[in-house]
Amino acid sequence: MYRYKILIVDDDRLLQNSLRNVLSEKYEPIITGSGESALEILRANSLDLVMLDIRLPGIDGVETLRRIKEMHPDLTVVMMTAYEDVKTVIKSMKTGATDYLVKPLDIEELDLIIERTIEHLRLRREVEELRKQCIKNFDIDNIIGESQGIKEAMKLVNTIAKSHSTTVLLEGETGTGKEVIARAIHTRSARFGKSFVTINCGAISKDLVESELFGYEKGTFTGGLNEGKKGKFEVADGGTILLDEISELLPSSQVKLLRFLEEKAFYRVGGNEKKKVDVRIVAATNKSLEEAVEEGSFRRDLYYRLNVAKIYLPALRDRKEDIIPLTHFFMHQFNDAFGKNFTGLSREAVLVVMSHPWSGNVRELRNAVERVVLLHDGPLIEAGHLSFLEAQRPVAARMGQAGDMQGTLMGMSLDDLNKKLIMQALEQTNGNRTKAAKLLGMSRPTMVYRIEKYGIQVPEKD
Repeated sequence: MYRYKILIVDDDRLLQNSLRNVLSEKYEPIITGSGESALEILRANSLDLVMLDIRLPGIDGVETLRRIKEMHPDLTVVMMTAYEDVKTVIKSMKTGATDYLVKPLDIEELDLIIERTIEHLRLRREVEELRKQCIKNFDIDNIIGESQGIKEAMKLVNTIAKSHSTTVLLEGETGTGKEVIARAIHTRSARFGKSFVTINCGAISKDLVESELFGYEKGTFTGGLNEGKKGKFEVADGGTILLDEISELLPSSQVKLLRFLEEKAFYRVGGNEKKKVDVRIVAATNKSLEEAVEEGSFRRDLYYRLNVAKIYLPALRDRKEDIIPLTHFFMHQFNDAFGKNFTGLSREAVLVVMSHPWSGNVRELRNAVERVVLLHDGPLIEAGHLSFLEAQRPVAARMGQAGDMQGTLMGMSLDDLNKKLIMQALEQTNGNRTKAAKLLGMSRPTMVYRIEKYGIQVPEKD
């Protein structure tokens, strides 16, 4: 069983011994008598809680607290003082102390504060573990992208997550990863630990949209739940709600959503009690809401309310530099899932994935890689493994893409294309020729030969 480590900082020898005896049964106390020695101990040890006397020889408790917070901003510190010096206690709390105790210490109060502090610490660590698991489950920390569009989107995600209630509008084609981005905002924010709720506005019957969003009271509908039902906004209270395909929301529901955004309150269908909730709204659409406003199908005032912070996710065809890294990421992901050992793509397969239009964007690419890894064996993904991509495309699209590819090749020689792919592979592997060769499905000597042939400058890594 884990024993929490508590650092006691007090120069009173009698109190040191008393606290050591009291705390040793349940915790692992570490005793020191000065702020300077406390900081040294913190540099060398991982601690859970600090109990810090305000009056100390050398640097005092308040200054020690300030330095502790510089070193470990999240470390919990409880102050101790021999008298109720209100100004000093207030200054300590503003500096980052969690609580304080007045000497002579009351053992029951001491035990209560420590238990409360440890419980808070335990819950905080559980939330962090949940956050890590969520990140792992939804690939939130693995949003692959070297393109400028994705880098700009992720920069906005990190900025928006720091705010508490800023409404977000996500625009991008189907399959570009809007839900992943919405989850990234939620996971990185202080709302993590509360609900993340998704509702597809285009997949709900027009007669049920309002009851799904706002819930209904008992007796409102024939066949409804006897006790009524909470809507999505109530379920998401404290957390984040993703309104997917927001452009499909009916005009009558747009009015009620606008009222909710203005008041942060609503009435259940059939109810007369106003309910207040605290949620962040993320709206997503694969259409341009600005165009929908001009067409008259979407309210202008609601658009302005939703468009506080906009993130645009570019289509995969507009971020071609991300296609190979994404392919490798999904390949390794499905290697683990299916017990396979694919290590890269053949040169022909690289040309196939780079020339495919990916109208379904990242989702289509992920599904394609999953199919290949499931049905075939490595070590390389071959062009033949991807033949289904050509068969799935309409004839007109195939002809159009063939023309596009021909145009690309007319504007760029095969040597130029090979040089570009090699440079991208070297960039992905930080100049490691062996790894870059594996990424492109060629031998290392061939890679070295082509680097020399094309005059590619790369630092010697291996």
